[in-house]
Formats: sequence, structure tokens, C-alpha cells
Amino acid sequence: MASFIDKAQIHVKAGDGGAGSVSFRREAHVEKGGPDGGDGGSGGDIWLQASNNTTSLFLFRDFPHRAAESGSHGAGKKKHGASGKSIVVEVPVGTVVRDLNDNVLADLDRPGVKWLAAKGGRGGRGNARFLSNLKRAPSFAEQGETGEEFWYNLELKLAADVAIIGFPNVGKSTLISVISAAKPKIADYPFTTLVPNLGVVHIGGMEDFTEFIVADIPGLIEGASQGKGLGHEFLRHIERAKALLILLDISTTAPMPPEEQLDILIKELKAYMADLVARPRLVVASKSDGADPELVKSLLDRRVISLAISSATGEGLKELVGELGNIVKSSRGGEELVEEEIVIHRPLPRTFQVVRDPDGAYRVKGKTVERSVALSNITTPEAIDYIQSRLKKLGVDKALRRSGARDGDEVRIAGFSFEYLESV
Repeated sequence: MASFIDKAQIHVKAGDGGAGSVSFRREAHVEKGGPDGGDGGSGGDIWLQASNNTTSLFLFRDFPHRAAESGSHGAGKKKHGASGKSIVVEVPVGTVVRDLNDNVLADLDRPGVKWLAAKGGRGGRGNARFLSNLKRAPSFAEQGETGEEFWYNLELKLAADVAIIGFPNVGKSTLISVISAAKPKIADYPFTTLVPNLGVVHIGGMEDFTEFIVADIPGLIEGASQGKGLGHEFLRHIERAKALLILLDISTTAPMPPEEQLDILIKELKAYMADLVARPRLVVASKSDGADPELVKSLLDRRVISLAISSATGEGLKELVGELGNIVKSSRGGEELVEEEIVIHRPLPRTFQVVRDPDGAYRVKGKTVERSVALSNITTPEAIDYIQSRLKKLGVDKALRRSGARDGDEVRIAGFSFEYLESV
């Protein structure tokens, strides 16, 4: 059986751009055919998209790699290469994408929201694109750019309306199984639930129909917010809940008095995220069928609890579901209705930078600069002239001079090395 995985890594490799073509017209009765090399196709992108079709990051645990198709090379007669096919990788709704330094890059919190994880490389221009009054027969073309490649950390935060919270073995799994169609594993020992369970609850008829999602969060213990027990692994799943349902065990086998259970649970929630205790919550006594009636009455009279329920006998469940439905409807009523839109996070364009390698050589880094030297043949005079004019136009000469470069110093751009000559 597949495991529930709420943390994983993904490696994305966008497609490389195809190379531009170097070609000249060769036809009968055409003495000097002009350049007709076509452009290479762009590489495919990789998108992450929030989807309800998947509920866990399980698929990324053993198979983290995703790669898009590369673009085709250009050809003669100005035939452009085909672009590589982009791919959309589905992730569960509520997935947070972070870089390896733990910076949040995207929060895919609604179905359909997409994020550009890796941009495909641009296709290289064919030699026909370099035709000018000064270059009548350009003998070079651009190579395709390499597609972006990254590792990301993925973290899932369940998007539930109601989070059910309580100590281990308080009856959370049993409750979710009787008020929804969820079928969690249930047994009578602590930490039975090792994964969060989601269930959809339907109430009302055609005119007042309401449905909401409840999440059964594995049992918390004292110190969970500091990493004790199993609960700390799942506290993140409470963060998005609109309301909290706190279950207190009032059976004769309860580990401690209900008031003490409540104090510990509130303390742990507050320690993890102070905002949680300010959200609407319903405190309910669980396992009332095995409790002292006088204790139930006392808790109700002192308003420690709002209801007493028994998942085994069905006592109080109708009232509980109705109360939760009202809380969820009230919380949704305060939300502004906005048009659903695809959110795209694109990295900002970067200029180039000059750095020193350990051996003292100057290295110029930046996509626009690297694109200028990525030619199919840099040995021809016209190719060298093109490179020099492009780098000068971009301000590379001035930047190298400001960085201390002198005549004869080695300058590295992409996979090429050049000798720096100060402009006169």
C-alpha cells in the first residue's frame, strides 16, 4: 500500500534549445546564394500544478527526476527546429515549494495554480538571422541555450476546513470514519494514526447543502511543538484549517483529566503558531459512552466542552456536524470572491556579474553574456567581431576594467577563454 509522504525533493531539468543552422542557398543558376540557416527550437518548460488528483508526495520519493523535451536543431532553407514539449507535473493542493536554502518560492494552495519550475533553453539563431550590410555571408550560428536545472524541496500542508486535534487514541480516526467516507486504519493503541486522513462531510439538502473537508491529524503529546512524539511531524497540516475541533478523552481509561488535556493541547498549538488559538474552535468530549455521566454534566455546565459525543453509538454526531458546518460557512463568508487565475512566478531577469576564479582569471556570468559567445564557430573573423561588439554593447569591457582586468588577463565566459585587451 502506498505511504503518505508530505516531504520530498524534486529535480527538474528543462529542455535544451536546438542549435541554429549554418547554411547557404545552393541552387542551379544562383551564383552566390545567401545564408538560409534556420533557428533551433526552444526547449520545453517544466511546470508544477496543484491538483486534486493526487493527495501525497509519494511519487517523488523514489522517482524525483522530471525532464522536458529539448528543441530540434534548425536546418537549411530557413527551416526552424521544432520546440520541445513542455510538461506539467501534478502535485497535491497545498504543496509549498522551497529552494535548498529553505526559501519559499511558491505556495500552490488552490487547484489549478501553476508555477514555472524550470524554463527551457532558447533556440539558437541560424546564420540567416545575422545577415546585414556588413555581414553578407555570416558563417556562424548560435548554439541553443541549456535548459534550467534545479533541485527543490516540496512540503505538503493539507488544505482542510476543519482539523481534528487530540491526544493519541482519543477517537479522531473513528470519528472521521463515521462522519465522512474516509476509511482510516483504526486500532486500540497509541499512535495508531501515522498519517493524516482527509474526509469530506456533506450536510443539508438541495437548498442548504454544505460540504467541508476534515483532517484527522495524528495525536499530539506534550512537547510536540518542540519535536517530541509524532505530532510535530504533522502540525504543519493544521496551518490552513479554518476551524479546529479539539477532542478530549473523557472515558475511564483517559490518560489525564479533560481540563489538563485541553490545557496541553492549547499550549502546544500556541507554541507552534500563535495564530492557531485565535481561530474558531469547538471543544468536544469524546467516548461519552464510556464516561461518568456526572463528569459529562460538569464539563457542560462549566462550558469546558460544547458537546459530548460517541462515535461508537452515534450520540451527538448530528449536532457536531451541524455545528462544524455553521463554523465553516461563517468562516467562508468572510472570504472575498476572486476570479481563479493561474499564478506564474518567474525569476527576475539578471544582468551579468564579474567574479574572480581561484587561479586569478576573471569570469563573466550572466545569460545574456553567455548567449553572445555561444556560437557554432568562434574562429572566424566575423564571429569574433560579432562577439566583441556584443560584449562591448553589454558593457562587459567597462565592467572588467572596473574589476581590475589588465591586458593579457584571462577572461572566461561560459566554456570559452579569451585574452583581455583594454580598449583604446
